[in-house]
Amino acid sequence: MTSYSWAPGFVAGDRPRIVTSRFEFEDSFTLERYLATGGYAGLRAAIARPAAEVHEEVRSSTLLGRGGAGFPAGVKWGLTPEGVFPRYLVVNGDESEPGTYKDRLLMERDPHQLIEGCLIACYAAGLSRCFLYIRGEMALAQERMATALNDAYAAGYIGKNILGSDFSVDIVLHWGAGAYVVGEETALIESLEGNRGMPRLKPPYFPAAIGLYGKPTIVNNVETLSNLPWIATNGAAAYTAIGTESSPGTRMVAVSGHVKRPGVYEIVNGTTTFRDLLYGEEFCQGIRDDNELKAFVPGGGSAPWFLPDQLDLPFEGRLVGAAGSMLGSGAIMVMDSTTDIPAAALTLTRFYAHESCGKCVPCREGGTWLMRILERVVEGQGTTEDLDLLLEVGGSICPGSMPHAASAELGLEATPFPYRMTTICFVGPSAYVPVHSAITLFPSEFAERVAPARVRTRIPVTAVGSAQ
Repeated sequence: MTSYSWAPGFVAGDRPRIVTSRFEFEDSFTLERYLATGGYAGLRAAIARPAAEVHEEVRSSTLLGRGGAGFPAGVKWGLTPEGVFPRYLVVNGDESEPGTYKDRLLMERDPHQLIEGCLIACYAAGLSRCFLYIRGEMALAQERMATALNDAYAAGYIGKNILGSDFSVDIVLHWGAGAYVVGEETALIESLEGNRGMPRLKPPYFPAAIGLYGKPTIVNNVETLSNLPWIATNGAAAYTAIGTESSPGTRMVAVSGHVKRPGVYEIVNGTTTFRDLLYGEEFCQGIRDDNELKAFVPGGGSAPWFLPDQLDLPFEGRLVGAAGSMLGSGAIMVMDSTTDIPAAALTLTRFYAHESCGKCVPCREGGTWLMRILERVVEGQGTTEDLDLLLEVGGSICPGSMPHAASAELGLEATPFPYRMTTICFVGPSAYVPVHSAITLFPSEFAERVAPARVRTRIPVTAVGSAQ
C-alpha cells in the first residue's frame, strides 16, 4: 500500500506550513484539536474589524486561487455588483482533475479550517449564505465536514449573531454525483440548482454577476479558502513575505506516478522548483528504481506535459505559462523511462472523453473519436493516416493548436497554450492536450506503432460477378 506523505513541519527552519499545520495530529479534524491549535482566532480577528478592511487585507495578500485559474481571491470578491443582494459563496470541493487530491485531504484532515475560511470570506465580501459542494465519491470528506459543521453550529461559530456579533451566516452542505465537468464553476452552479451539471455561456453568466439562483455568486476553491484563517490572524504582510511578489504564500501539491515518495506536500510558492519537489529528500526523493525521468505533467491531467529540461522551473504561474503549460490544480504526474507514452496519453484522453457532459458537439464527438483512434494506435492497428486524423480531430476542438491541414484551411496559425477552443468549457480541449503533448514530444513512439497508410480500393461490381 502506498504511504502518502504530508509536509512534516518546518524543514531547516525555512518551510512554513499555512494550511497543513495540523496534519500531524491524529484528531486534527475535531473541534477540540482545532481550538487547541488557534482555531477560529482568525474569525474573531476578522469580525472585530470592518468588513471592508478584511476584504482589503485579502486583496493585499495577493492570495491566488488554488483551483486552477490562479485568479486573485480578493479581486474576485470585488467583482460582485454593488447593492445587489442576496449574494452567495459557493465552495468548489468537486476535486476531479486526474492526479489531484489535495482538497480532499484538507476536508478530511482539517474541516474546521475550511469552515473558518468560509466564514471570513462571507464576512469580508458581504455574502449571506455559503454552499459547500463536495465531490460525490469523497465519502470520508463528506462525513468529516458534516460533523464539523454540526459541532461549529453547536459552538456558535455558524448561524445567527456569530460570537456575539451582528454577523450571521449559514453553511449548506451538498454533494454531487461525481461528474468531472462540475468542477467548472457554472456547471457546479447548475448542479446546485438541481439541474444536470453543464457549463453556462460566459457572457452573460459570469457568476459574480449572474450566479446561483440568478444572484451574484463567488466561487472559491477549498485550498484558497483554507488560507484565510492564517491571513486574518497574521496579516497580509506576513503572507506576502513568503514566496515571491507575484506568487506569495504556500501551496499544496499532489505528486503521483513514478516517484519514490508520492504524496501531498505544502511548498513555498514561487521559489520551489520541480526538481526540488521530485528529487528533494524532504519531498519525493527521486524517481522510482532510480530510473530516468521521461516526462511529467505539471498541473493536473489537462496540463501540457514537460520534459526533464524543464525541471528547474519554479512553481510560478507566469513562468510555467510562458514555458507552455500551467500549474493548474496543483498535481504533478511523473512518468519514468519505462512509460509507454501512447498508452499514457490514451489513459488521460479516455477519462476526458468519458466525462464530457455532451453539451458541446466538438467535445462530445471529438473526445470520443480521439479515444477511439488512439486505442487503435496503441493496439498496433493504426496507420500513419490515424496520426494525421488525431491532429485533425484535435484541431476541431482546439483550432490552431498545431500546424496541420485542418488549421491551414481555416487560415489559422499555430497558437501556444492555452489553445483557442470551440467548446464552452475546458473539458473538450483537455481530451486533446495529452494527445497533443505526446505526439509533439515523442513522435517516434507513435511512428513505431503505426503502419503505412493502407490503400483502400473499391472492387467493381462486375469484377465480383465474373469471379463468381
